[in-house]
Amino acid sequence: MPRRKRQFNKEWKADARFGNPLVGHFIGMIMWEGKKSTAERIIYDAFDIIYERTKKAGLNTFEQAIKNVAPLLQLKSRRVGGANYQVPVPVSGERRQVLAMRWIRDACRNRKGKSMAEKLADELIDASNKMGSAMKKRDETHRMAEANKAFAHFA
Repeated sequence: MPRRKRQFNKEWKADARFGNPLVGHFIGMIMWEGKKSTAERIIYDAFDIIYERTKKAGLNTFEQAIKNVAPLLQLKSRRVGGANYQVPVPVSGERRQVLAMRWIRDACRNRKGKSMAEKLADELIDASNKMGSAMKKRDETHRMAEANKAFAHFA
């Protein structure tokens, strides 16, 4: 069944400090109830915290974290002959980044205590070191795709 409407890729504006569209997109994802300046402050504070803790640029750590968390495979449900199969399919470049950013954001929101900037800094440092909740989510997705490899011919 085809899509109802054509989907247009949204062009995200680059952020103010780094001029990086990826950071601009992440600001949009962190934003809550249209409070963009708050979202920017959270992200820039997190980058400053990362620099204080690791002596590495926050932007580099962010990009490394996105690269590490981005999944190669995802599962799609396919209905074949009355049964639903979870079919592993490769993930395109844009979607890989979006999933990685979503998982990092959700992992931050699920952490307890501390300010959002501190939680984000912790998660980005963990993800850049291939640890943390977002990496666990990626590994879980890959494990599920591996387990359902037998249904790959339905793709």
